[in-house]
Amino acid sequence: MRTHKCGELTTQHLGQAVALCGWVHRRRDHGGVIFIDLRDRAGLVQVVFDPDAPGSFAIAESVRSEYVLRIEGIVRERPEGTHNANMVTGAVEVLAKGIEVLNESETPPFPLESEIEVNEETRLRYRYIDLRRSVMMQNMKVRRDVTRHLRRYLDDHEFFEIETPYLTKATPEGARDYIVPSRTHQNSFFALPQSPQLYKQLLMIAGMDRYYQVVRCFRDEDLRADRQPEFTQLDIETSFMDERQIMAIMEDMIRGLFADIINVDLGSPFPVISYDEALRRYGSDRPDLRVPLELVDIAEEMKDVDFKVFSGPAFDPNGRVAALRLPSGADLSRKEIDDLARFVGIYGAKGLAYIKVNDLAAGSEGLQSPIVKYVPDEVWTKVMEKVAAQNGDLIFFGADKAAIVNEAMGALRVKLGVDRNLLVGDWKPVWVVDFPMFAWDDKAQRYSAIHHPFTAPSCSVEALVANPGQALSRAYDLVLNGTEVGGGSIRINRTAMQKTVFDILGIGHEEAREKFGFLLDALKYGAPPHGGIAFGLDRLVMLMTGESSIREVIAFPKTQTAACPLFNAPAQVSEEQLKELGIRLRKPSVKVDKED
Repeated sequence: MRTHKCGELTTQHLGQAVALCGWVHRRRDHGGVIFIDLRDRAGLVQVVFDPDAPGSFAIAESVRSEYVLRIEGIVRERPEGTHNANMVTGAVEVLAKGIEVLNESETPPFPLESEIEVNEETRLRYRYIDLRRSVMMQNMKVRRDVTRHLRRYLDDHEFFEIETPYLTKATPEGARDYIVPSRTHQNSFFALPQSPQLYKQLLMIAGMDRYYQVVRCFRDEDLRADRQPEFTQLDIETSFMDERQIMAIMEDMIRGLFADIINVDLGSPFPVISYDEALRRYGSDRPDLRVPLELVDIAEEMKDVDFKVFSGPAFDPNGRVAALRLPSGADLSRKEIDDLARFVGIYGAKGLAYIKVNDLAAGSEGLQSPIVKYVPDEVWTKVMEKVAAQNGDLIFFGADKAAIVNEAMGALRVKLGVDRNLLVGDWKPVWVVDFPMFAWDDKAQRYSAIHHPFTAPSCSVEALVANPGQALSRAYDLVLNGTEVGGGSIRINRTAMQKTVFDILGIGHEEAREKFGFLLDALKYGAPPHGGIAFGLDRLVMLMTGESSIREVIAFPKTQTAACPLFNAPAQVSEEQLKELGIRLRKPSVKVDKED
């Protein structure tokens, strides 16, 4: 039906007869001459209809936005002074010789190219129209290019692309599973995979050596703006490589990806910091290194003061007192500081203490804050020296449980860096390593796995049993501009160690056999040393396109409530289907107000 795509015509095609198909992007009538911007996936081209061809001209008069047309014509150069440097096809136009309306269109529910803000619910309900917008078309192109590059790299490095099942068994991996009832095995259920973790480990035991898969994963998580119930990851596993070797080859892959797709040099090598250092300096295990601000511990300085707000957490083994220096921040108003206090409150902070540094030479007299009077002058002098304060600075303080201080002050650090235009560089990757194996769950009174229960510790079985709370894992996360884009680890490849980790996590022998018997059995048969990593493809493309949400780089995403407005899903099913599955729905309980 067509000889060329709209967006590929240039001066190289001058004088050629072409046939084009596409949508009416814009129609303009200029004193007897009609111009139509015809659009397809490749871009736009201007088509000119002259009254000297009355048949075609009459049809062109009747078409409207988003009509689907087939046009035959001759490529010619645009008249002098009308070139459009913003378009690939801006130096040429097509003089129409024939036109065919392939389909009409109603007026779209929103304009495709406009500064008008369109409700996201509307965009997702009419996603097939939203995807016609040039920015969405470009996002999908970048996603295509990213996936193609990654596949090519891994193919060149002798990885096998192997598909793993979607219908599998529910296993604890940190989030709720999506459950699928089985008609042929009534009262039994499959689960959609949160990741192919166990399958890819079994592939290593099978001797596949190097595996990858661009795979859909499913997690029934609580609502969060940056999460989707189904997402895509690049899943990778290797045998006979340690963590440094895996990190090196993955770093090379990501560096090449950014250079090839968006012409960005991420530098070499990527810096590597420990989990403890990341929390201590940045308050987060996903530090944004573009922000030059750092947290400074001042617990030692505050232990002997009478100000319990500071001295209490300073003496608490699980507490933290940290300062954050904002250079030249004394110009912040009281209202702006109050707004920041409300911001850190989102993360559990009970308040936000601060000091404006007016004149360091004047001692406490040169410090402006309601808290100055509660702490001796000599302590403030030590604190100001420790944070390298300068006149005109603003010092913020966090004092509470370490987890709260880290989260609140870490978020404040990033907010100040962005709001105050302090970012240094456009791209800052970093590897975070030496994660703890376990975290203690006060509510459940047991340990939980920081990553997953198949991650190998960096110590022996005996050392792990003796002090599980101090054990470090052989895990590694790749963080880019404060976003975790990939996470992986060396896996456990010996039965004794895997059983020990299950024991520490409170997974007893019977439960372990029921849920992971196949893995425990497989580990007996010569499981090689192996490890891997998974990259969030949606997050990578989001960063590379400059979008703020992964929904902008997924063709058909769900809303924040995990719903699909386009298909109106999830939806109810018929009683007949439920009966086939052996399922009876329980009616939701009705709350009855009691009379006084």
